[in-house]
Amino acid sequence: MSYPGYPPSGGYPAFPGYPPTGQESVYPPAGQYSYPTVPGGYPPAGGGTYPAAPPSAGYPGVAGYPALGGYPAPGGYPGAPQAGGMPPYPGGPGFGVPPTGPGFGGYTQTPAQSYAGGGPAQISVGYPGGQAPSPMPGPPAAMVQCTQGTIQAAPNFDAGRDAEILRKAMKGFGTDEQAIINVVANRSSDQRQKIKAAFKTMYGKDLIKDLKSELSGNVEELILALFMPSTYYDAWSLRHAMKGAGTQERVLIEILCTRTNQEIREIVNCYKSEFGRDIEQDIRADTSGHFERLLISMCQGNRDENQTVDYQKAQEDAQRLYQAGEGKLGTDESCFNMVLASRSFPQLKATVEAYSKIANRDLLSSIDREFSGNVERGLKAILQCALNRPAFFAERLYYSMKGAGTDDSTLIRIIVTRSEIDLVQIKQMFTQMYQKTLATMIASDTSGDYRRLLLAIVGQ
Repeated sequence: MSYPGYPPSGGYPAFPGYPPTGQESVYPPAGQYSYPTVPGGYPPAGGGTYPAAPPSAGYPGVAGYPALGGYPAPGGYPGAPQAGGMPPYPGGPGFGVPPTGPGFGGYTQTPAQSYAGGGPAQISVGYPGGQAPSPMPGPPAAMVQCTQGTIQAAPNFDAGRDAEILRKAMKGFGTDEQAIINVVANRSSDQRQKIKAAFKTMYGKDLIKDLKSELSGNVEELILALFMPSTYYDAWSLRHAMKGAGTQERVLIEILCTRTNQEIREIVNCYKSEFGRDIEQDIRADTSGHFERLLISMCQGNRDENQTVDYQKAQEDAQRLYQAGEGKLGTDESCFNMVLASRSFPQLKATVEAYSKIANRDLLSSIDREFSGNVERGLKAILQCALNRPAFFAERLYYSMKGAGTDDSTLIRIIVTRSEIDLVQIKQMFTQMYQKTLATMIASDTSGDYRRLLLAIVGQ
């Protein structure tokens, strides 16, 4: 299966500053890149298509590709680009790590759209002679942005009119749940805050209290989550994960290891102002050891967010991680914490690729071998978000519904928090990884108004 117009006729366009002055003999001529060849005939001679591999076979020459559901999917490799650009390689365990095995080194440029989690175009670290230019800027921010929510702000929005619809839906005997669903599933978070304010102004009543009195169970939790400002909802979720007996560590990982610096700082401030508590103190009281230190690092919101990749540093970090884990007896956990907590996500992508060349094993597998429990899950969540954020959330959604029972809080939290950010890409990754749509799995796992509201948010 081939993509229309790919590769471009006449070769790839020249890359600015390529080849470096004085090194023209080392590099292939500008505009004439070619596919790296792989023993066994990749790409096929004569311009044929790549044969489909059986689900368990993985990518040629790369151990462990893929892990989830087999790849390629029935019918071959993913189809033409949809909203958000080219689908990423769902390798991993289901996460977008481009092939880096024998024959995949050299000059291969992966478009930014190949990583639905965003980030600049990445040049493979397998340069002739082993020397990569450092640093190299990524593409403009406009090219990097390739995520899309399923909910957008409604046009011709009238907060008073929506408040009136909700009042009528809850007034008298019985509740018109469909009318409530029609409003809340088709308004942005900011618009919902305006509806709350208009409701109190018009009727002198608190909309949230009225909704709680009319609804119950999962549909109540879902609607209340939709009416919480996003920062407050994250802070509220973290507080409830640490409140009372036991701690929901996966909630802490899901939020603190995936948010941007600004989002984390806002969450920390909101946690203090709304609950009168210091989040670091609560984390120290509820967790311990290397997991505690990782979460404290995440709470600082100080990850480097420079989109420029320093390939020399990526090589050095990869070597440092190898020496801290696979290359020694025992594990230097603080080294993993330092690199994964402080480097930018584009930088971590380059480090992952460099590591696979040094260790002959991908970094996720090494973390599997060197760590266990919550610190392992936290470190892997950071890497998975660096490589392919929507795939991380797609996997979380899948396991919230797989098997007996449903983890409704996780299902609600991810659908609500990603609905205006990248739920379109999460849906695409879900289909690629599990050969079924997110809507299909939600429909078979939920019921009633709860199902209707979830499907209204997710779309088909």
